[in-house]
Amino acid sequence: MIDFIGDVHGHADKLEELLLKLGYSKPNSFYVHSNPQRKVLFVGDYIDRGPKIRETLEIVKSMVDNGSAIALMGNHEYNALCFHFQETDGGHLRKHLIKNIIQHYETLNQFQNRQDEYEEYLEWFKTLPLFYETEQFRAVHASWDDKTIAFLKTKLIDHRLTDELIYESVQKETPLHEAIEETLKGKEIKMPAGLDFKDKDGNVRTEIRIKWWEDPAEMSYREFSVEPLKNLPDTKVDLTVLKSTDFYSKDNKPVFFGHYWLKGKPLLNRENVCCLDYSVAKEGYLVAYTFDEETKLVSENLKYV
Repeated sequence: MIDFIGDVHGHADKLEELLLKLGYSKPNSFYVHSNPQRKVLFVGDYIDRGPKIRETLEIVKSMVDNGSAIALMGNHEYNALCFHFQETDGGHLRKHLIKNIIQHYETLNQFQNRQDEYEEYLEWFKTLPLFYETEQFRAVHASWDDKTIAFLKTKLIDHRLTDELIYESVQKETPLHEAIEETLKGKEIKMPAGLDFKDKDGNVRTEIRIKWWEDPAEMSYREFSVEPLKNLPDTKVDLTVLKSTDFYSKDNKPVFFGHYWLKGKPLLNRENVCCLDYSVAKEGYLVAYTFDEETKLVSENLKYV
């Protein structure tokens, strides 16, 4: 009995509205469901962009601390840790480039003169698991790949990052770096030669996020892209650009994730695939799915504000 909630990005008012809609109340200092067996599973990305980041973290952490929620790490929490961690030879693991500063600006601004409080939340970020699985479902921030998750189970401590692992994870072309990138940021492929696009922040990109739950052998570039890009061709995907042609089978247990900034009315991706990120930070929806151990997901269980 889990209520999965997508990327909040500092929109605490929307989060409280959604929690109330789902049957949660705040009789004490944290939200709890009227049915004590129900709890929330947050799929990550609590910080950056929104107007009430501190309030969002307070809501989520208080629920986790009191047993009424589970919270996963998102790429924004991971990025914040890397932005904060110093390299041994100076600088930081996540470079303080303009685009990175802009991404974290709202978080840093809202914690101005609250350095100790912010560092306490950074410590809390390290306690967040990167994925969660039961006999009935799976949950992750961006992408579930069986081989990648199996590798992370051998590397992480209780599915969590340590300081040592964070330092290792930024070393490009290492297995851990690739596994973290894929799990927290999704799978990507290069666009056909000569094509590019601007992402939501105005950055020019030549790689597209792909629908890792679809069979690439049956997809065109336009169909395979998570983002509906007009300049993508309808030609079949060149399978040689993929690291793997594995995909999330229709026979697998339901998987829930966020990350992808989808637009429009929330819909199921498939009967066992549910993305919960519908761009609340870009005037979209904050989305939840009320799960009762059904093997086939139903659109009626999507709730949003």
